[in-house]
Amino acid sequence: MSAGVRTASTDMTPTSSKRSVPGASVLFDAPGPRARRRIRIASGISIAAIVVIIALGVHQFADHGQLDAAKWEPFTQWPIWRFLLTGLLGTLEAAALTAVLGSALGMVMALGRLSKVRVIHYAAATYIEIMRTLPVLLMIYVTLFALPAYGINLPLVWKLVAPLTVANSAAFAEIFRAGILGLPRGQEEAALSIGMTRGQAIRLVVLPQAVRIVTPSVVSQLVSLLKDTSLGFVVSFSELLFKGQVLSTFNHLLIQTFLVVTLIYLVVNGSLSTVAHRLQRWTARRTSRGGKPGVAAPPGMALTPMIGEGHHE
Repeated sequence: MSAGVRTASTDMTPTSSKRSVPGASVLFDAPGPRARRRIRIASGISIAAIVVIIALGVHQFADHGQLDAAKWEPFTQWPIWRFLLTGLLGTLEAAALTAVLGSALGMVMALGRLSKVRVIHYAAATYIEIMRTLPVLLMIYVTLFALPAYGINLPLVWKLVAPLTVANSAAFAEIFRAGILGLPRGQEEAALSIGMTRGQAIRLVVLPQAVRIVTPSVVSQLVSLLKDTSLGFVVSFSELLFKGQVLSTFNHLLIQTFLVVTLIYLVVNGSLSTVAHRLQRWTARRTSRGGKPGVAAPPGMALTPMIGEGHHE
């Protein structure tokens, strides 16, 4: 009898388990026609309201002389921008550290919550639920006041990064868990069928696909994370908002300074939001093409021979 050997990158997923999982619907259902119409109407009303508010604000600024050229002239000088950009570098540094540590810890917590060991599952679930409900500012106060009372005095940057990491790791954990649960079970079953252990299947097959699916959501979380770094002024960390406070105290141009700071935040966060949107569309296009993720055997592991259909003695 001749046996056909199926490679893991071919159709190893059971027919009942095949389904496309758009990146946009990992965490929520796609809206229907009526919902999309309501969203468009609500968006139009919101945009109109924002335009009216901005127009009223500009009118009030003009009436009180806040738009005078003399009050904006300092912001045409490079030393002022260099001072603010130094704060932006501090913001990006804190955000980068938090993103790396928070996503790594979040991945561990997500796997822990999906663990079949009850102790690990409940420990991870408890951590995630508690950290999702605690205010970030309260955690910063813990690192600022509570820990030094017990002889633990963290460096300045870590007084901000540590609580942000703990808070955002819970959000990352839920994003990664949603991505893992959104994959067809056939992916893991196919990996197990070719001789992988469950740990290898999770590490080499499930996680890479889950991370690709939730990448837009991860980038969106980075926007929230970047905004959280503005709490650095509480610990006197030299981030963008803190630099803005110092500058406004020096030049006595409170409104102008914080409008410029707001503009910088809009540019940075808007860029991240654009990246997230494009990644979401790219992921949706890849999924809609109907490509099936392959399962690659780890080095040194032979693929399991299977009897091919249509091959007889």
